[in-house]
Amino acid sequence: MSFLWFLIVGLVAGWLAGTLVKGGGFGILGNMVIGIIGAMIGGFLFSFFGVASEGGIIWSIVVATIGAVVLLVIVRALKKA
Repeated sequence: MSFLWFLIVGLVAGWLAGTLVKGGGFGILGNMVIGIIGAMIGGFLFSFFGVASEGGIIWSIVVATIGAVVLLVIVRALKKA
């Protein structure tokens, strides 16, 4: 996947995760950072559980979004503690 696609997947995944968890986005740069970190977390989680994380752009967005949601839930729990 090219660097541009990586950024687009990060942007979409960050926006989706922000919408699902918080109810809104974090701006273009914030969404991109959350999505990229979420993609790494999602890729790790999917490989840890033995699920193939390769399968095209849609599957990449799904994996990155799940990872970003996990990231936001953890950050939200740490802020409340």
